[in-house]
Amino acid sequence: MKEKSPNTSPARRKFLGQAGAAALAAGAIGLRPALGAKESAALAAQGSGNGNSAAANRANDSFNYRMKMAQDQKVNAGQQADNGDLTRYTDFSGVYTKGLAHDALGVPNAAAVRSLLKAFQTGNHSDFNSVIVGTPGGGGNSKLNGPQVALAFDLQGLDSHASVIPAAPTTAGAQTAAEAVEHYWAAILRDVNFTDYASSPLVAQAVADMNNMSYVNSAANDSIPKPVTPQNLFRGQFVPGDGNVKGPYISQFMLQPTFYGAQLLDQRYQTFLPNQEFMTSVATYQNIQNGGPDEGPLAYDPTPRYVRNGRDLAAYTRVDVLFQGYFTAFLILAGLRAAPNPGNPYIGSQTQKAFGTLGGPDAAGTLCEMATRALKAAWFHKWVKDLRMRPEEYGGLVHARKTNQNPMPQAAAALHADALNSAALTKVFQQYGTYLLPQAFPEGSPTHPCYPTGHGTVGGACITALKFFFNGAQKVKPLLTAAGRDVYVPDSTGTSLLNYAGADAAQLDINGELNKLAYNITFGHGIHSGIHFRSSSYWSILLGEQVALSVLRDRAKSYNEPFTITIKKFDGTNATITNQ
Repeated sequence: MKEKSPNTSPARRKFLGQAGAAALAAGAIGLRPALGAKESAALAAQGSGNGNSAAANRANDSFNYRMKMAQDQKVNAGQQADNGDLTRYTDFSGVYTKGLAHDALGVPNAAAVRSLLKAFQTGNHSDFNSVIVGTPGGGGNSKLNGPQVALAFDLQGLDSHASVIPAAPTTAGAQTAAEAVEHYWAAILRDVNFTDYASSPLVAQAVADMNNMSYVNSAANDSIPKPVTPQNLFRGQFVPGDGNVKGPYISQFMLQPTFYGAQLLDQRYQTFLPNQEFMTSVATYQNIQNGGPDEGPLAYDPTPRYVRNGRDLAAYTRVDVLFQGYFTAFLILAGLRAAPNPGNPYIGSQTQKAFGTLGGPDAAGTLCEMATRALKAAWFHKWVKDLRMRPEEYGGLVHARKTNQNPMPQAAAALHADALNSAALTKVFQQYGTYLLPQAFPEGSPTHPCYPTGHGTVGGACITALKFFFNGAQKVKPLLTAAGRDVYVPDSTGTSLLNYAGADAAQLDINGELNKLAYNITFGHGIHSGIHFRSSSYWSILLGEQVALSVLRDRAKSYNEPFTITIKKFDGTNATITNQ
């Protein structure tokens, strides 16, 4: 979904104009004198009447600092390209339309789509209230999820509209086909424990099918570990052999016990009972696409359990606070007395210890802040730029194509053969009588587009912040051994933890387990739930990292302590945050 200009909303442009006028007025003052220079007192005295007092200097220094950071973050990314599906399919069948009115399976009402596009073109609140939804005044599925977040501003880091990720993969492409097949297999395998993958005949079939996907075997594949094996099935990867594919499937940061203050967090969760799949009938699917009520209720397991399979991960992500897993990781690292980042200026000090800056309270608060900035960046790409459909909508196209629906959605007629010929489709049809993608949630996906994921963008941002505060190169096992623990995996029931016996246990480090945590959570809300394509998660984590680095660099000179901190990025390269 291309923007008319880098700032589509007249209200947004008006605000920017006013802000620009204020900046020009301030520009008459200029950014000199520099922070802390003695000349700054004279200017401050004009407004404060305090002469050369420390308060006057402080006020002027604070103002100049804010101006300087605003100038540094003034980035015009220009008009970012979408994947072309919005204009490629004149019936709008290749983009996200859940919650809007639909004329047929996979065919949204054209006036409804145009009403949504108009709202983003004008930016008027009244136009968002006039979008043609399928069930006006209905339940949660009938209302679009926070579209105006995409137009919000922030006061730290890059503006959300200046963040950059590639256009979403096309609906008809081989990449989306491979990712859709991955979804069908994840639905089939939802109740198979990760520790049983090596011996599961169903997993062996999934691995063989995935290795037949043309995208998996192509040079363009930068996100699916290849060849696919029982060890790396449904795992993320940024660099071949990175921490995401080492050790147990579940990160230690989702298993190790810790304390939230004096409150015990034993890392057992309320999960779903097995064998619950939703939205597998055409009538139910179409009702929910039109904003109708959930297909429910969900049956919950009365016994709290450690995360051991895809369904458990889905249950966790359906109700988690978006930064919850990363805040828990912070508590674990602090509880294990993990070393700070080697660039922390308090290391070796005989007179001070870190606290509200570069210490525990700073880290805890920063994680919450990162989540707000990350969501705004994700929502810009979701709603304004890409409008990528959900996997459940892709499943609707698959069913329409396989059953020769009339009218045939244009995007269904263009689907890649890899998705149509997968062995997973045969299994789903044999069980449910349709080719729709079974969902772990009775409502399916939330009512916002797929690309990128909110969970993944928040994860990328929060984990980058954790790397800023902690030494990510530390090996995990020695820290656990010192605390009387070990590297853990859940038992088959999910009620107790076992020591991990893999030969790579000693190789696990904090960075790798943090990266794995990001994938656990965004894939839990994506692949294992059936609501986000893999590439949406992949690019969301990298988007979150981009957001976090901009925020950390923005605020670096707000610290009085001199530091140069190096962070190992998801791709294995380094980023430096310094105020020197």
